[in-house]
Amino acid sequence: MAGEILRSPDARFEGLPDFPWAPQYVEIQGLRIHRIDEGPREARPILLLHGEPTWCFLYRKMIPALLDAGHRVIAPDLVGFGRSDKPARLDAYSYQWQVEVIAELVRGLGLRGAILFGQDWGGLVGLRVVAEDPDRFAAVVASNTGLPAPGPGDRPPLAFRAWQTFARYSPVFSASRIVDFGSVTRLSRAERRAYDAPFPTRAHQAGARAMPSHVPISPADPQVPANRKAWDVLHAWDKPFLTAFGDRDPITRGLGRRFQEEIPGARGEPHTLLKGGGHFIQEDKGPELAQMICALAARLPA
Repeated sequence: MAGEILRSPDARFEGLPDFPWAPQYVEIQGLRIHRIDEGPREARPILLLHGEPTWCFLYRKMIPALLDAGHRVIAPDLVGFGRSDKPARLDAYSYQWQVEVIAELVRGLGLRGAILFGQDWGGLVGLRVVAEDPDRFAAVVASNTGLPAPGPGDRPPLAFRAWQTFARYSPVFSASRIVDFGSVTRLSRAERRAYDAPFPTRAHQAGARAMPSHVPISPADPQVPANRKAWDVLHAWDKPFLTAFGDRDPITRGLGRRFQEEIPGARGEPHTLLKGGGHFIQEDKGPELAQMICALAARLPA
């Protein structure tokens, strides 16, 4: 059971910089899930999935160019993030639950021929959704992300274990500081307020604090079998699969190589290592990423 469900006050989202799009909501598994959903309904859908500890505000530098190109842009907030509902208990959250909610959203919207762009948790969740329902997707762009399925002998970096502990237990947890630290571009005061808007209290932070602990870093993790099954699907994926990583992101450095080497659809694609791109690459290279998606969409079959 999710227990108490919190909802971030609408007033905290007023006057967001460069973010004019109206919120849209749908109920999934008893939760109100938020998304931006703009552009013609019959156009090719671009599904933008954020990660930790952000929300769809992260995509404000990409959405305009995608809309100008005539696409439909869908950018949801994961459970516990942004304007989506937030269970107050840390133990309410799981990797599997995030996958189920986004998969249900994709099915409910009837998406077909979609392009997934997933960064951080957006990749971990989105790639599972693609693997479960590959016929709904025409292409994938993986950015500063991975699909971990550790085997015997794999050891997580100590720095990541430290991050898991910090996120869960630190008395101070500032989403805006994390984004600012993980970006090359410095955030304005208004942008920092936007990243902190979803989290007025510590209880509202439960999802952001819990999710780092759900990254599979041990072969015994309960989500490893599901990730291995997803890799089985990706090993047969022959539709376009691009990687777009930042050269200033120490967190995911080198993870793109596995996608490039093991996924048939990644062969011969214009993989990009963006100079000056940090972990939150959408902040640093948003317009460039949008143009990459537009170029990809332009060569896909209608």
